[in-house]
Order: sequence, then C-alpha cells, then structure tokens
Amino acid sequence: MSPHLPALDLPYAPLVRRIEAEATVIGDQILRIDHFLNHRIEPAFIAEMGRELARRLSAFHPTVVLTAEASGIAPGLVVAQTLNVPLLYAKKYAPEVESPYISRVIPSPTKGGETKLVLSQRYLQPGARTVIVDDFLSNGRTAVALVEMAREAGAEVLAAGFIVEKRFRNGHQSVSELGVPVATLAQVEALRDGKAVLRQPQG
Repeated sequence: MSPHLPALDLPYAPLVRRIEAEATVIGDQILRIDHFLNHRIEPAFIAEMGRELARRLSAFHPTVVLTAEASGIAPGLVVAQTLNVPLLYAKKYAPEVESPYISRVIPSPTKGGETKLVLSQRYLQPGARTVIVDDFLSNGRTAVALVEMAREAGAEVLAAGFIVEKRFRNGHQSVSELGVPVATLAQVEALRDGKAVLRQPQG
C-alpha cells in the first residue's frame, strides 16, 4: 500500500462496540444488524460511518461511487455526498435501464436463486475514477460483479469500501485478486456461541 494512503481496515470503534452488544448471530454464518444498518436505518449513525468510509476512500480521488440496490444505497449516498461526487447504483429489482447496458447474474447460495444486476452505460463514462461501496462484504460476488461491470464500461476501479466484512468468508480475497484495495470499518473474524468475534480497535 502507498505510504500516503490511510489504513483502510482499522476497526472503527463505535461500530465494533455496537455489533458486539447488539448483533443477532444465527449459527456460524449469519450476522444481523438490520436494526441500524440495512432495514431500519439510523440516519446519524449511517452518516457517521459513511463519513469515516469516505475519509479512507478519499485518497483515491474518485469521481463516482458505485453500489448495488438496495442496501448499498444508504452508505453509498453518504460516501458520495462527503466526497462530493455522484452516486450510481446497479439496479437489482425490476432492472430495466436505458440501453446500452451492462449486466451480471449473481447466484445466491444462501437465499437460493439468482440476482441480476443491470447498469446503464450512459451513467458510467470511460475513464471514470470509481470506488465501490456496500454495506457487507461476505462472499464478494456482488462486489466482484460491480468491479467487472465498471471495467466493462471502461471505468477505472480504484478501491472498494464496506461497512462490515466477514473475514471468515473469501470476499476480501476475491476483490483483492482483481487488484482492488479493500476498505472496511468492522472485521468479523468468526461467529461463535451466539456472538460476533471482531478485530479490536487499537488503543
């Protein structure tokens, strides 16, 4: 990593503490923090997290933030607003967009079936300096699809940022292997005995 870049994956203490205290853990795979992140959203806290993620991504000097419908929109909007760049989201539900468009089909092993992401090329210009933002990084399929779609449009993908990362899944590796640096605010090492085990903030 360049010495001029901020540390991309330092645990963000306010988020780590809330996950430890409030998360619902089901088995060893499912972590739910729907009550403040991606179903019921707390505006002040999502703004706080989005600004911190934007701070980490600002060193890449993006000109557009790219996310996926729907749970990526809230953090993506705060990041885009903080960086003063547009937010573009790939449509997932009834994904009719203006032609020409780029699409990817993502299998969902946990929910079953497939999800189609569609992005109009009109809104992502060749050479656009793009950062990907989403709420969770787990298996990385959505993030990888967004990177591929952006590159197919001729955009440059500079980094990807996520609120929460499940480190026991392979998403970080999948995105990194595409040559895309990954920023995260909370890193879940394991889900065990009904609790989330997280990397701890320093100091």
